[in-house]
Amino acid sequence: MTNRFLPCKAVLPVTSLNRSFLKDNNYDTVCVIDGSQVPEELKSCFAACKEVDAAFDTEVCCFKSSVLDCRIIYAPIGKLTDFDDVRRYAEAVGRAFARAIKAGAKQPLLLIPSSADFVAAELVTVLGALAEVYVPLQLREDIPTKKYRFEQIGFYCSESCRLSSILKEATVLEAGRFVARDIGGGDPERMSPPQVENYLKNGVFDQNLLTMWVKSDTEILLKEFPLFAAVNRAAAVVPRHNGRLIFLEYKPNNQPKKTLILVGKGVTYDTGGADIKAGGIMAGMSRDKCGAAAVAGFMKVVEQLQPQGVHVIGVLCMVRNSVGEECYVSDEIITSRAGVRVRVGNTDAEGRMAMADALCLMKERVIAENMPDAHLFTIATLTGHAVLAVGNHSIVMDNGPARAAGHGQRLQEEGEKIGDPFEISILRKEDFDFHAGECYGEDVVQANNLPSSKTVRGHQSPAAFIMLSTGLDKHGLKSDCPIKYSHLDIAGSSGNLPEPPTGAPILALARTHLHI
Repeated sequence: MTNRFLPCKAVLPVTSLNRSFLKDNNYDTVCVIDGSQVPEELKSCFAACKEVDAAFDTEVCCFKSSVLDCRIIYAPIGKLTDFDDVRRYAEAVGRAFARAIKAGAKQPLLLIPSSADFVAAELVTVLGALAEVYVPLQLREDIPTKKYRFEQIGFYCSESCRLSSILKEATVLEAGRFVARDIGGGDPERMSPPQVENYLKNGVFDQNLLTMWVKSDTEILLKEFPLFAAVNRAAAVVPRHNGRLIFLEYKPNNQPKKTLILVGKGVTYDTGGADIKAGGIMAGMSRDKCGAAAVAGFMKVVEQLQPQGVHVIGVLCMVRNSVGEECYVSDEIITSRAGVRVRVGNTDAEGRMAMADALCLMKERVIAENMPDAHLFTIATLTGHAVLAVGNHSIVMDNGPARAAGHGQRLQEEGEKIGDPFEISILRKEDFDFHAGECYGEDVVQANNLPSSKTVRGHQSPAAFIMLSTGLDKHGLKSDCPIKYSHLDIAGSSGNLPEPPTGAPILALARTHLHI
């Protein structure tokens, strides 16, 4: 199939496995990740290899099958413990494909194992394969001959009737992760705010299905989104770095019963601003836009699925936190869109500033348009504290209405199934107290002057600030207009250089909210 959002020329289902089929379709490699589920054609050679290699079921190996007359790559899943999860399947196929590339494979065929323990193991296996062969955007553009790692990938499943539906779902989800990787992984110039706008306008979305509009005029930004404008101030004097608020909206053909609004942090490069990142920790800060990248990827999944009854809006808050004579500084008092007077405590806490006013606008729309069953999100690589707290997992923090609806538990359960894991953190009164104004004339304090990793509850309190600065704290369970809101910190799960971005938390969000 032809699809610009797939990392190979074709992804094909395979309903039989034998020598003539491989020869007729030019497959040169068979990849296996579960040695207990091999077809008859491979059982004898697997048994022979196991006899002479005690590490056969624990190490990646490459050998030739005389029956199929092609190379075999075996990357065993290994023995699973009580603490392993479905990601072991994606990791195993990643090792298999990495080895196949080194072996010179051009057209591999993957044997997809089933699992009694993990309901989505087959889907996760296919997604792991597609993730492994992703080619970064700038390499595709600079050296077109390296656009694909493989010419073609085939997938074989013993339950052939399920294979087509698995591949269909995988290609939809991969299209979203592909867009997220392109945006999140682009360097600070290739994916500067104007370049993100250009990328999204260049055929990423079907304009008949998704509406896109952009706010970039500095005067409008200053008037309507003052916290965002403060972060953008130093970058705005360089036209190629000037910020963008990019809005993407999908409306179903029928009357919506549910509204999803996702606001993503898109800091294309984070110097720390006036509170500059020192000691070599600035490297890798081009990945500080992975929240906005995930929003764009999620909207791609929405466009592909065209879910009925669900109204979806995505906002990408694209800004560069530059340092220079125009940069905003600590001690400034800035009035947010919601009329909240914010004292800046640390310019390296720019992500919450970049998202707050756009989130406030979305809150206003929810109320003014009486949007049904609305759920607001912020998605951000926000804090180093999140990494210390949960490692490479995402974190969900629900407000009262979202928590009462059981949202965090559902997101965690669906993420666990699909290999996009979440941990749940709970917002407490002390998180809001932490940001209380300290002197007459200010309402809230943006941050202290320590890194989040050295701050008690360093990943929870920023969610409280976002609620305080947008007025969302006035829309709790006991208010006249409760609004569900969840903050997702993906600092640990989004991926770090030199690896490509992961696309987290697209899979978990899609499974939870789009009913796939």
